[in-house]
Amino acid sequence: MNRYPRDMTGYGANPPDAAWPDNAKIAISLVLNYEEGGENNVLHGDAGSEAFLSDIAGAASWPGKRHWNMESLYDYGARAGFWRLHRLFTSRDIPVTIYGVASALARNPEQVAAMKSAGWEIASHGLKWVEHKDMPEDEERAAIAEAVRLHTEVVGSRPRGWYTGRCSCNTVRLVAEEDGFDWISDTYDDDLPYWVEVAARDQLIIPYTLEANDMRFATAPGYIEGEQFFQYLKDSFDVLYAEGQAGAAKMFSVGLHCRLIGRPGKIAGLMRFLDYAQGHADVWFPRRMDIAAHWAAKHPHTRRMRPSQMDHDTFVARYGSIFEHSPWIASRAHALELGPAHDSATGLHSALTRMFRSANQTERMGVLTAHPDLAGKLAAAKRLTAESTAEQASAALDALTDTERAQFEQLNTAYVAKHGFPFIIAVRDNSRDSILAAFQTRIGNDTETEFATACAQVERIAELRLKDMLP
Repeated sequence: MNRYPRDMTGYGANPPDAAWPDNAKIAISLVLNYEEGGENNVLHGDAGSEAFLSDIAGAASWPGKRHWNMESLYDYGARAGFWRLHRLFTSRDIPVTIYGVASALARNPEQVAAMKSAGWEIASHGLKWVEHKDMPEDEERAAIAEAVRLHTEVVGSRPRGWYTGRCSCNTVRLVAEEDGFDWISDTYDDDLPYWVEVAARDQLIIPYTLEANDMRFATAPGYIEGEQFFQYLKDSFDVLYAEGQAGAAKMFSVGLHCRLIGRPGKIAGLMRFLDYAQGHADVWFPRRMDIAAHWAAKHPHTRRMRPSQMDHDTFVARYGSIFEHSPWIASRAHALELGPAHDSATGLHSALTRMFRSANQTERMGVLTAHPDLAGKLAAAKRLTAESTAEQASAALDALTDTERAQFEQLNTAYVAKHGFPFIIAVRDNSRDSILAAFQTRIGNDTETEFATACAQVERIAELRLKDMLP
């Protein structure tokens, strides 16, 4: 099947009510990345030095060599930055989630002890802080397993959350297949958690951020002072908090790094933001594990049949009657580039109508002539499809008086004689009186105009039928 895996629909126009504890208007997830000692370094068996996320302008990897300045900057995060942040968060009683690189945690036992003592969540940030984009699938799977093993050995319990960061297109699937993670954060595509189905596993995704993130101090364009960081966090908070007040509470992730935000001039902006956020009522500062537990309890996943995942025969059997007696439309639609965007009524309607619109004149005429007369002989003989029977009943066309039935039959006969196809209207959008009024008006149209009108009505009927079947 030709399938497109990206999901650009998500919750769409109507996201769920997060229903955060105590009616919080916003959930602020503070994430501290602990990478110091897990970065690229020949001491760690890597081919060269680290070149990513430091205060060295234009840094490049030094193949086969240690980069003393780069190491020193990372060391600052462990030696000074971490403890400054630890004092800040513990003094305010704000819990955080650690994204801990397993090899870095192993090299920093005092910091790990402080994380545990503070009650912080220690999630996995992979085995090493290295690129995974070119890593073979089997090698990455093995690295995930080793990260879990080492993390468990160092921390005393296995990680329940995961974020690689420098990931591959396989990462989320491989981590879900490991089957032990309550949440994965290797996406940036929403303001709320959501579920994905990976084989038999329903995996919770808690999206992360690269913009409300102190990494922008080390990238261009980025922040050059703490005040800019504060202003960006404040603006984000204000918008999300207002949405929460309007009944659409969201999650706000803030990404931090010991060697970056841990510097005095940068942490000042974070301090101002915490002052600002804590000055508001109904603000929740959860760990990501708390978000995961809440979401699993309040918004558990329910599996359903998804059109884009159906085989051809199942797809046609289920949607072949959406266009009256014209299963060929569903058959052709199944061969399109379907994906998550087509698993809703609107999405599938788009695929089906594309095939109807691209059909030749004879095929489209066949769809029109497949429709029954309104309140005609087929209805009287109870030989309509189930869909048509329900639709005609919705406008009480199954309860006409003898005079009304005779009027419909007269109009049907005259309309077909003039245009060559039955009068078609989306009955569920109308009443008996408005249908009669439209009938009497449209019978006077030229056939070209009426053909286009009838086709549009066929598409509308299909849309209404799909909305009975799909979200």
